[in-house]
Amino acid sequence: MTPLSDDNPAILIRNLVHRYRRADAVDNLSLTVPAGRCYGLFGRNGAGKTTTIKCLLHLLRPTGGEIKVFGLDPARDEVAVKARIGYVPDQVAFYPWMTVRQTLDYCASFRRRWNDETEATLLAEFRLDAAARTSHLSKGQRTQLALMLAICADPDVLILDEPTSGLDPIVRRELIQTVIGAYQDAEPDRRTVFVSTHLIAEFEGIIDEFTIIDRGREVLTLDADAARQQYQKVHARFASDPSGLDLRGLRVLRRHGRELEIMASGDASEILDRLKAYAPEALAAESLTLEEIFISALRPQETAA
Repeated sequence: MTPLSDDNPAILIRNLVHRYRRADAVDNLSLTVPAGRCYGLFGRNGAGKTTTIKCLLHLLRPTGGEIKVFGLDPARDEVAVKARIGYVPDQVAFYPWMTVRQTLDYCASFRRRWNDETEATLLAEFRLDAAARTSHLSKGQRTQLALMLAICADPDVLILDEPTSGLDPIVRRELIQTVIGAYQDAEPDRRTVFVSTHLIAEFEGIIDEFTIIDRGREVLTLDADAARQQYQKVHARFASDPSGLDLRGLRVLRRHGRELEIMASGDASEILDRLKAYAPEALAAESLTLEEIFISALRPQETAA
C-alpha cells in the first residue's frame, strides 16, 4: 500500500482536460486533496463535476492532463486504486431482482475488506428491510443503500457525486452528519471524503477545503476556515437614506431603505472604518457561508461607481 503524505496526497489532478466533441467539459483543472480531509468540488449543474469524477475513476479517458490517486495512475493501476475507493454516483441503480441482502452480499464478494458491524449498524439506522427488492426502494433508500455499499468496504477515499440531490431534508441530514461524518471521524488521518455538489449548505459543517469550478475551469480554491475569514458581509444601518454615501469601489450586495450590505474580500476592517465616518446607527461584519462564497464567486456583484 502506497503511504500517503503531503508529497503523496490522496488525490492529485493536474491540468485535467476532457473534451466532448468541440466542447471542453473539463478545462485545465488542477486540485490536490490531502489525506484525511473532506474536500468539496462545488459547481452548478453542468460545470464539469461528474466528468472530473469519472476521469478520476477511469470511467472516462481524459483528453489531457494527469491524475494520481494514492500516487497511482487510475488507468494503469485501476484495480489497486478502486480497491481503496468507495463511490456513490449521481445516478444510483441496482439489479432490480436482487433484495437488499443479496445486493450487500454480492458487492461484499468483490471486496478484500467488509465491515459487518458497520453494515448491521447502518441497516438498523436507515431502517432498510433486508428482504425488500431494490426495485421497490425509494430514491432516498437507494441512496442509503449505495452509501452503505461504499462505506462498508472501509475505503481510504469516499467519493460522492451529488449524493443528496433530490432527497428530503431528514434523509440529507442523516446521510451527511450521521454517516459521512462518522465515516471520517473513525480514522481521521486516513479517511478522505471527496464530495461533488451544488447543494453546498448541506455540507457546511464538514468541508475542510473546496474548489469551485465553472464551465470546467477552476474559479476558486480555498481552505474553508480561511475562506470564512477572507469573505465577509458588512451590515450598516443609518439614520437616513444612505443613497448619498460615497461607495466607490465597494461591492454592494443589498441596499434597502436605510440599510446597506457590502461584500468584503479580505478588507472588512477598511470598509468598517470607511463607513464609521458616516456615523451609522449599527455596523457589524460577519463571515459568509460557503454557499454565499460560492454564489459570490460565480455571480460577482457590480462595484459601486
